[in-house]
Parts: sequence; structure tokens; C-alpha cells
Amino acid sequence: MTPDARALVDAVRRELAAAADPVKAPQMQRYMKSAMPFRGVNAPELRAICRRVFAAHPLPDEATWRSAVLALHDDAAYREERYAATELTGHRLYRAHQHPGVLDLYRHQVVTGAWWDLVDPIASNRVGPVLRAFPADVVPVLRAWARDDDLWLRRTAVISQLGSKGATDTEVLRDVLEQNLLGSRHGDDFFIRKAVGWALRQHARTDPEWVLHFVAEHSDRLSNLSRREALKHLP
Repeated sequence: MTPDARALVDAVRRELAAAADPVKAPQMQRYMKSAMPFRGVNAPELRAICRRVFAAHPLPDEATWRSAVLALHDDAAYREERYAATELTGHRLYRAHQHPGVLDLYRHQVVTGAWWDLVDPIASNRVGPVLRAFPADVVPVLRAWARDDDLWLRRTAVISQLGSKGATDTEVLRDVLEQNLLGSRHGDDFFIRKAVGWALRQHARTDPEWVLHFVAEHSDRLSNLSRREALKHLP
């Protein structure tokens, strides 16, 4: 790690330690079913810490930014450090780094994070915007992730367009959903069934007819959970 990255990482850890709440920490760990301990820092306070530290320790280039993200994520002793890594990936100073080449970093975070609290922000808030900006490069990656042996890469592919609204690529949405219905590699898993329903429910806000048609067309392979979520806000 470069000195710039080290300074940022060390500052994040110091501030998290100073804000630690030993009463909240075990409660948060139990709720998240996490083997990794928590400091007990809630989300608003963590985001405030990140804003202060990131502003005070700007990173000069993409390589340094990546090394800081990986240090916070891979070497985390507390789960909030991984949350800080995710915050760093989306900081305004590093918007230029949001291009197809960053997908290997996000893939690593998804596969090693392997739980919804770490995966979902990467899927919808990081991978999704890169998809919308560079569809020709990212669509093949998402199609591959939707077929991967890893459950969390599949979930990422399914929910990556949650924020796309009218820009949703319905051809891609259909493909990643169809690869993850009942009978697929992880189609019976709760986190996949929930993701399928969530993706459909979100798109129903933009195109309810498309969702109704998809649900009717795939009624034999949609779980009750997925169907219930998909139709939650529809007549």
C-alpha cells in the first residue's frame, strides 16, 4: 500500500475505534449473523466518518484508490471497515474510476463479502451505474455472472438494474431473471428468490405491463416469494 492509501485506511480505523459502542456492537453482529465483529457504529455515523476522512485524505490515482478499497475490505477486523470500503468506491472524488475495468474489483467484493449487506450496495449502486454508462462492455459480464456458480454474483446480476427506471435494459433483465428462477443453480435459495421478486417489483414501478406479462409467462418457475414481491404494488 502507498503512503496515501495507508494514511486514509489508518484514519478510517482510528475514527471507527473512537466511535465504537460496545453495547451496540454485539447486537449488530447478531442481527447481521456475521462471523466478523462490529465496532457498533451506526450507518449515519459511519457515513459521516467516511466523508471527513475521505475529504482529508484524497487519493492521487486509481491504483491508490483500489489499494485503499482492498485494504479496508480484505484486511478488515470489523465489519464497518468493509462498509467504509464500499463508501470509498462511490465517493465523488473517484467518479472517473467508474468504468468497465472496475468490475473485477466489484466482483472481488461481492464474492468475498458474500452477504446481502455487502453485496446489495455494490450491485445496485456501483455495478448498475457502470452498466448504464457502458452497456456494450458490461452486459456480457452481467450475463456471465447470472450463470456463475457463485450465488452472490447471480444476485448481483439480478438486482443490478434496481435504479435504472426507464433506462432498464429489459432484454438483459429478462435474461438474468430467467437464469435464476426455480430449477436453476441457486433458484431455490432465499436470497435469489427474494432478488428475483425485488427486481420485478422495482421494474413494475416503470413498466407494470412488462412485469405482469413476465409473471404470467413464467408462473411455473416463479417461487411464491418472487411472485408475491413482483406483484406487491400491482392490482
